[in-house]
Amino acid sequence: MSQDTSRYDQFQAYRSRMNCRILGDEKERAANGGARADGSVAPGGSLVTKRFFSLDHQTYSDGALPVKTKELLGLVASAVLRCDDCIAYHVDQCVKLGFSDEEIWEAMDVALIVGGSIVIPHLRRGVEFLDQARAKRARAS
Repeated sequence: MSQDTSRYDQFQAYRSRMNCRILGDEKERAANGGARADGSVAPGGSLVTKRFFSLDHQTYSDGALPVKTKELLGLVASAVLRCDDCIAYHVDQCVKLGFSDEEIWEAMDVALIVGGSIVIPHLRRGVEFLDQARAKRARAS
């Protein structure tokens, strides 16, 4: 990681680029790593892949549970499953939805209890990402 590019910025750029590579049309796929040496373009995600991405998006929409609750649940599940990219995504969503650091910490406390001490390294990276997300948001204001 370069000195002037935060993990936050790297994560956002990577996620955006790869989502275009997976879900984009031929032009988007070519521009995001799908161009081949022979001039052809690598295929994107299958119908199943696209449906799964859509299902994921729909799952985090308002329903019997509000979006904010679902994002905290996603954060806890991501920490217990020890998925750093997932933790980063849900931390970012929690920041965008207006959660306080204290609310995010309580959610991570649940993850620690459920997942045990193996969650601690992921908690550290999640907190680092939270700090960067807060800093990015403060600069944008």
